[in-house]
Amino acid sequence: MPINLHSFVLLLAAAVITVVVCRKFKLPAMLGYLLVGMLIGPYALGFIQSSEQASHLAEYGIVFLMFTLGLEFNLAKLNAMKRIVFGLGTAQVGAVLVFIAAAVMLAGLDWRAGLVLGAAAAMSSTAMVSKLLSDRGELNAPHGQNAIGILLFQDLAVVPFLIIIPALSLPDGSITIPLINLEVDQLLFALFLASLKIVFVLVVLLSLGQKIMRPWFNLVAKQHASELFMINILLVTLGTAWLTEEAGLSLALGAFLAGMLIAETEYRYQVEDDIRPFRDLLLGLFFVTVGMNLNFSILLSEWGMVLTSLLLLGPVKIALIAALAKLFGSSPGSALRTGFALGQGGEFAFVLLALIGQGGLVPSPILQAATAGVILSMLITPMLIQHSDKIVLRLASSEWMSLAANLHNIAVRSMAANGHVILCGFGRSGQSLARILSQEDIHFFALDLDPEKVREAASAGESVVYGDAAKREVLIAAGLMRARAIIVTYSDTHSAMKILELAHQLRPEIPVIVRTQDDSDIDLLKNAGAAEVVSEIMEGSLMLASHTMMLLGVPLNKVIRRIREVRETRYQLIRGFYRGLNEDTDETDRQQPRLHTLQLTQNAYANGYTIAELKLDKLQVEIRSIRRRNTPPFQPEQDFQLSTGDVLVLLGEQENLAAAEMLILQGK
Repeated sequence: MPINLHSFVLLLAAAVITVVVCRKFKLPAMLGYLLVGMLIGPYALGFIQSSEQASHLAEYGIVFLMFTLGLEFNLAKLNAMKRIVFGLGTAQVGAVLVFIAAAVMLAGLDWRAGLVLGAAAAMSSTAMVSKLLSDRGELNAPHGQNAIGILLFQDLAVVPFLIIIPALSLPDGSITIPLINLEVDQLLFALFLASLKIVFVLVVLLSLGQKIMRPWFNLVAKQHASELFMINILLVTLGTAWLTEEAGLSLALGAFLAGMLIAETEYRYQVEDDIRPFRDLLLGLFFVTVGMNLNFSILLSEWGMVLTSLLLLGPVKIALIAALAKLFGSSPGSALRTGFALGQGGEFAFVLLALIGQGGLVPSPILQAATAGVILSMLITPMLIQHSDKIVLRLASSEWMSLAANLHNIAVRSMAANGHVILCGFGRSGQSLARILSQEDIHFFALDLDPEKVREAASAGESVVYGDAAKREVLIAAGLMRARAIIVTYSDTHSAMKILELAHQLRPEIPVIVRTQDDSDIDLLKNAGAAEVVSEIMEGSLMLASHTMMLLGVPLNKVIRRIREVRETRYQLIRGFYRGLNEDTDETDRQQPRLHTLQLTQNAYANGYTIAELKLDKLQVEIRSIRRRNTPPFQPEQDFQLSTGDVLVLLGEQENLAAAEMLILQGK
């Protein structure tokens, strides 16, 4: 029965609300789609009955998912990570598949059911894991590299599984090959025929496609019509998928091959951006239909199977992956983190489970339990990864030694530093800033999570060590209590918020400057205690404006003045600066207003006074902001009463600041 407009509007409304809630709590959107399907499906609220047309439409989401996977298929990347991808990745998929298959067969099902359920259980969520590791800045960490390598192999393993599972659904028996009059097993012949087909299709598409794809896209791109380019992408994707389906293979395989062909052209990134809305929309619909197929009555009656499925996808899968990672040379802590990252089901597990259901390879209650186990494991994963550090420290005693050794190394390297600047991140921005600081004889100490970058920079004599600046112990070891400022040089709001929280707890008066991509998170970071937030887009626009005005003949001094006015409006701290021990003190410098932080001690004169009563305006000094414990910095009113522990940020000239400090602390 086709889905009616009323039901479709309800589906869209529920999806929008649920996904907004998921994003607010930093959960993957796919979980929102699954929850929507569970709530509005025929087995819960019943707003939408199972619709065959909706399921067919959702299949195209898988087509576009496989297409984007093909776009990301990179032979150079595979070669660079071949030990992890083809070594650890093969071992992970094989070990999980064999273990689950054995468990299923011991439960009384045949080997086919065990094989297909093992294949589904071997898959993890590429979208979820890569997003969570990226948010934590752990993609370049050893466990992050392990996880990405294994996920890459899992994505490749999906292709043969898409061929094998439909073949396994054929009934037992033998057939006779007419020409040679040979009787063979029907299943083996189907697998052999599928293998021949895929080899033939691969040879034809990859040999002819390489010669056709680039000239064809060049021809379309020369027309300078965005809608034509979009139509061409749909034609190539769906056309290739149709060809493989006609050859007796799957739509998803054809889409994967189409992505591989386009990945070799210069249009790869443009295509990926254009196709993303279609992929996300249809893939979301796929997850909704998965949720709709969950029968809650079966789940309640078969709760034992659901719990077993969740245990196999959780502790058992985590233990298997951790053991394999350790076998391949990872430290115990890194191996456990790899297991925590991948110990869940994934989006391709749903694809394989859907194929299993179509072929009738597994009884419906077990299939429902397996689907529920995948969903529950994905719901648990964000919390598990978030607390993985604490769990690893409890389970791996050697992790304490490794952590202590790393902290000792950081502490030894930073021991001589005093009045230095802590650079969080040593990428391009961090390195450029480090060079400028060095030219001004301002000492810095950098922390970065890329071990290769740290090794090369340290070998060149740079003051940089491996460490996560978003961890309390690392910041303390880096000399937080002796530092003059903290600069977050990378654009990662989640990590920056952690650093701001730690700095506020440990040393409230230290200024923290944060880099961000645009203006969307400025208020959030400011409220968290950032002294200033530097927007890349804002600074880029100012440089474009200055060059444009100069090329148009505007005098240089007027250009500088205009840019300065904009920056003074945008950045509060641009009117002053924090004074250091090694700064020049010529007459021009003395006349410039500067910033000075001052914390009120228990015996400070200003305790209990309002700002108006101190009459700092007579000294030409103003209080720019105040930070009180457990509150973000704010601009106070004149009737604000000061108390012990308040951190004041004063603005004024050097001599006036000294007089103001004496007044505030001693009443002189």
